[in-house]
Amino acid sequence: MASLQTALADLRRPRLLISAARFGLADYDRSRDLRRLLRLGAVPSPGQAVARLMDEEAGLEATRQAGAATYSVSRHVDLLIALMGEARLLARAGGDAA
Repeated sequence: MASLQTALADLRRPRLLISAARFGLADYDRSRDLRRLLRLGAVPSPGQAVARLMDEEAGLEATRQAGAATYSVSRHVDLLIALMGEARLLARAGGDAA
């Protein structure tokens, strides 16, 4: 789990994306949003969710940096909102919510 926390701490994204995600964090609903974002039937634990969200977000970041027409700013912000929300849950659980 320490590698996940290190990866989260090392995450660097444009300020506008982070600001938008922080703004949307108040409305984050993990049961609704995780199923939609990760296309799952059941909501995973915070540890599993963070790992999946990190993978999804990394792919979207690569698409953004490549300047691809398929890049979706709204999906990127949604993923960052979920990532921040799940990271908070993980921190509250002491990092052991695998």
